Amino acid sequence: MNKMLKQKILLFSVFITGACVLVVEVVAVRVLSPYYGNTIFSVSSVISTILAALSSGYYVGGKYADKHSSARWFFNIVLISGLCVLFAHFIGLLLLPLLSTYFSIISGPLVSALLLFFVPAFLLGMLSPYAIKLQTIYASECGVGTIAGTLFFWSTLGSICGSLLTGFVLIPHFGVNVILIATGSILFSLGLVSLLILGFEKKKIILYILIIIILISGIVSMIGFTGGALYNKDGVYERIIIYDSTENERPTRFLQLDKNRSGAMFLDTDDPRDLVYEYSKYYVLYKIFAPHAQNILVLGGGAYSIPKAFLADAPQAHVDVSEIEPALFSLAHRYFNVKNDVRLHNYTEDGRHLLQNTKKKYDVIFGDAYHSFFSIPTHLTTREFFVLVKEKLSDHGVFIANIIGDLVQQGPSFVFAEIKTLRSIFPQSYFFAVKDPHTTSIQNIIMVAYNGDEKFNPNAPDIIHNSNHIISSLQEKMINVDAYDLSDQPILTDDYAPVDYMLSKTIQRHISKK
Repeated sequence: MNKMLKQKILLFSVFITGACVLVVEVVAVRVLSPYYGNTIFSVSSVISTILAALSSGYYVGGKYADKHSSARWFFNIVLISGLCVLFAHFIGLLLLPLLSTYFSIISGPLVSALLLFFVPAFLLGMLSPYAIKLQTIYASECGVGTIAGTLFFWSTLGSICGSLLTGFVLIPHFGVNVILIATGSILFSLGLVSLLILGFEKKKIILYILIIIILISGIVSMIGFTGGALYNKDGVYERIIIYDSTENERPTRFLQLDKNRSGAMFLDTDDPRDLVYEYSKYYVLYKIFAPHAQNILVLGGGAYSIPKAFLADAPQAHVDVSEIEPALFSLAHRYFNVKNDVRLHNYTEDGRHLLQNTKKKYDVIFGDAYHSFFSIPTHLTTREFFVLVKEKLSDHGVFIANIIGDLVQQGPSFVFAEIKTLRSIFPQSYFFAVKDPHTTSIQNIIMVAYNGDEKFNPNAPDIIHNSNHIISSLQEKMINVDAYDLSDQPILTDDYAPVDYMLSKTIQRHISKK
C-alpha cells in the first residue's frame, strides 16, 4: 500500500471516529434521561465525562503512539472502541435501572456516564495523537503543524457531521438502540477491514467477530423484550411505551414516557370525561372562569385525555393541542380513542413557540407539558412565559396548569418560586393541592391564573353546591398562599430559572425521610 493511500485512509478514519464521538455524546443524554430526567445534571455529566475521557485519551494516545507507531495498533484501538460502545450499551441496559434506584438525579448521571461512556470515549480520544504520529511517518515532507491541523480539521468536521446527523436524522428516525449498535458496528468494521488489509492474524479476527456477535445478540435479546407492551419505541424526545394494566381496579391503558406515566385511559368506558388521574380532572375549572370558551389551547397532548375531555364537555369550542413529540398524535388515534374531529387541531411544536407565533386569542390555556417530575421544561416556567400567556389570553380568559412538587418551605422550592412568578403577572391567581394543602408530601399542584379583575370566591354557593366534586371541593383544596413567606423565593426568568436544581432538592428531601 503506497503512502498516499495510507494518508487518505487515515484521514477517512479520523473523520469517521470524530463523527462517532459526537454520536455517542448526543445519544448518551437520551440513554440517561429515562432514569434521571433530561436535566442539566444529565447534560453536564455527559459532556464532562466525554471531555475528561477525550483529554485523557489524547495524553495516553500520544505516549502510546511514540512507543508503538504502527497502523495495526491504531486500527486495533478503533476496533476495540467499537466493541466497547456495544459493551457499554449492553451494561447500561442491565445496570441503569439498578443504578437509578441508588443514586439521585444529581449524582446518578455522573456515576452512570463515567461507568458507561468514559472508556469508549477514552479509546476514541487516543486516535487523534496516534493518527498525527502515523501521518508524520507517511508524509515526512510535511511539517507537524500542517499534519496536526489537517487531521484535526477532518476529525472536527466528522464531529460536526455526527452531531447534525444524530440530531436531525438518526434520533428522529431510529431508536437509541439502533444508533448505538450501528455506531459500535461501524467502528468495529472500520478497524476489522483495515486489519484484514494489513494482514492481521485470522484467529484474532475470528475471536473479535465472535465477541461482537455475542454483544449484539445480547443487546437485541434485551431490547426485544417488551414486557407485554402494546407499543415500545424511542420517540424523538423520549422512550414511548403503551401498555394495559389496572387503576382503581379498572382496566386501564397507560402511556409511559421514559419512566413516567404521562397519560391513561379507562378501557371500560366511552366517556372521555371519566379521567384516570385526579389532577387531570381539574380541567373543569374552566367552567368557573370561562364557561363559554370558544378557543382552547392544551400545552402537552400526551395520551390526549385533556383535549378529548374538552371536546366532549365544550361542544361549542375548538381545541388546539401543542405536542412536541411527533408520534403521540397518531398513537393517540391508534391506542387512546382519539377521533377525527374538525374542532381538534394538532400542532407538532413547542408550546411556547406556538404561542409566540399564533395570532389567536384563547379563552382557556391548559398547561400539561410537565410530563416528568424531574424533567420540567424550564422555558414553560418563567415570568416571560407567563407574560406571553397573558398576551394570548382573551379578556376574562383563564390559564390552568399542572405542576409537581411539595409545600415545604425549606430552602429553594420550585412550587413556591413558581407561585411567586405567576402572581407577579396574574394578580388573580389561585393554587390548589390535588391531595391536601396541609401535607408536605409530593403532589400535583394546580395553578389557575385569571385574566380579569373579578376575584374568585371558593365559598360561593354555586361553588360549594356544584354537582362536580372537583369544583365543590375547591375550598378544601385551595392553598392559602398568604400564609407562606415567599420573600426568599426567586421569580423565575429566562435568565435565571434553576428548576432542575430546586426539584432535585425536593427529591432529596423526600428520599432522606424514607
